[in-house]
Amino acid sequence: MPEGNSLINFGDLSKPATVLIEKVSNAVGVLYEPRRIKKKAEAEVEADKIKALASIELNEIQQRAIDRMVQQEGRKQENIESITAQAAASLDETADVQNLEEDWVAHFFKNCETVSDSEMQSLWSRLLSGEATRPGTFSKRTVDFVASMDKKDAEIFTKFCQFSWFLDDVMPIIMEPEDEIYTREGINFSVLKHLDAIGLVSFESTSGYRRMGFGKKAQIFYFGRPTIIEFPKDKDNDLNIGTVLLTRAGQELASICGAQKNQSFYEYMIKKWFQSGLIVHSPLLNK
Repeated sequence: MPEGNSLINFGDLSKPATVLIEKVSNAVGVLYEPRRIKKKAEAEVEADKIKALASIELNEIQQRAIDRMVQQEGRKQENIESITAQAAASLDETADVQNLEEDWVAHFFKNCETVSDSEMQSLWSRLLSGEATRPGTFSKRTVDFVASMDKKDAEIFTKFCQFSWFLDDVMPIIMEPEDEIYTREGINFSVLKHLDAIGLVSFESTSGYRRMGFGKKAQIFYFGRPTIIEFPKDKDNDLNIGTVLLTRAGQELASICGAQKNQSFYEYMIKKWFQSGLIVHSPLLNK
């Protein structure tokens, strides 16, 4: 482990990372640098206290209870430091960490301090980093929601989000759930019903959804790739966006779920729009 038995590498921290660590320290009582020297002295005092307590005779049950508590708190500490370290490492200089609410941080770690799975820790660290970069992005309700998710749900949602475009907000497009473009990635009718049931999406398998009020042209993005759609009328156009909408929690989590673009899906949608009579300008399609 790095200096001080911490999972945090204090050798070359950016200013936003340092502020984040201080925020975590203030919110949950985890004591990192730059107060290391003072805390080392306090730790030595605590060690003396523990030695004194060790001289008190304990029965076996009491000793096992103490051992269990120490192990549990040790695991929580490792989890907190691991999530914090990952989040701190991903911050850039523009992060508005100073306005990160410590109440939010305390609520955050109350929900994730027992998470030790590396993939789920990665999700939690992206959540912390996202909130630290732009405070107010993720609600406490969304934090609670992530705490209720299991690893399989997170993996399914990440796969689902490869079918999302961006137009003012994240816009999944599931045209026909039984189409191979979706099913070969594990997204089908039953999976969409499950995502609906747990509160990540709203799935309307019959009538579907449309975005209204477009002018002659609209620019949308697929993982940063711009595409211009040209409609037949000069105004009051609408766009079929399929059978699924994201809930608020789904919207917030879509930005950090780690989904990857799918070129075949991109081409599938271009073809769909052409077939529906729209003109699509996609200069990067063949690149």
